Amino acid sequence: MDYTYLGRTGLKVSRLCLGTMNFGSYTSEEEAFAIMDRALDAGINFFDTANVYGGKGQRGRTEEIIGRWFAQGGGRREKVVLATKVYGGMEDETDGPNQNRGLSAYKIRRHLEDSLKRLQTDHVELYQMHHIERHAPWEEIWGVFESLVDQGKTYYIGSSNFAGYHLALAQAAAEKRHFLGLVSEQHKYNLLCRLPELEVLPASKDLGIGVIPWSPLGGGMLSGKMLDPEPGSRSEQRAAELSDEERSQLEAYSKLCKDLGETEPNVALAWLLANPVVTAPIIGPRTMDQLEQALKAVEIDLSEDVMQKLDDIFPGPGGRAPEAYAW
Repeated sequence: MDYTYLGRTGLKVSRLCLGTMNFGSYTSEEEAFAIMDRALDAGINFFDTANVYGGKGQRGRTEEIIGRWFAQGGGRREKVVLATKVYGGMEDETDGPNQNRGLSAYKIRRHLEDSLKRLQTDHVELYQMHHIERHAPWEEIWGVFESLVDQGKTYYIGSSNFAGYHLALAQAAAEKRHFLGLVSEQHKYNLLCRLPELEVLPASKDLGIGVIPWSPLGGGMLSGKMLDPEPGSRSEQRAAELSDEERSQLEAYSKLCKDLGETEPNVALAWLLANPVVTAPIIGPRTMDQLEQALKAVEIDLSEDVMQKLDDIFPGPGGRAPEAYAW
């Protein structure tokens, strides 16, 4: 497994990040344990979760599964760079009027304490804002995060779903406080969703913020299952809704991958890994087989010719290739 630095920090993380969103919702605890063990054995040390994961009425369940996995010992916790998130409502009546989505010093501190209990640990390496907060000022937000870092309850702060403008505002406010600020941004980015190339990626590069793409397979569109979905599968309905343009793109993409002798999901991951701004795409395996397949992506080296063909199939914003942007 290859490793890289998390943004402008000295912390090294694996080039693939294990996403745990499916644990508890689509993946049993037993299989989740096996997947995490295998990921660790394969060299993946970067695990991502969120306090809201677990499904409706069971928010926090995913963190609890990870906590019970840590509790088995064997150095599991010590070997993992753990990331979780805060922002959403936790279906907790004791939050009262603060149950709604958002961030405040009250909610950030309270929800981190709850996450640590579920995760059965005394800290997380990376604590992320799941979305931008449009009410609380940065003075309040950075104040509480600084306090949590000082207490050792988290080491670094990250964001998710921020615009380039928000990244710049956040870092400017952090610099005034002589605080490190954001070290990472989780963002929806894949061959089918290249809008981040306009602002988010250039801003992240200039600010020293690592990009952690979520939905690297475009919600399953790049999974290789859309052109011939299994009856009754989650892909079947989406496949029936494909436009002529989408189908044409996926057919061209499938042919290219077959010519390369690689699977569609792994080429999509390899494309992200070829971008120097990207720290680690988030893979969210529901099964052991999906994990095993994803592990092969780090071994794929796409040539300039293949990268150009991918640009032709999935043009960037305005139809321009990535070289047109200030990466």
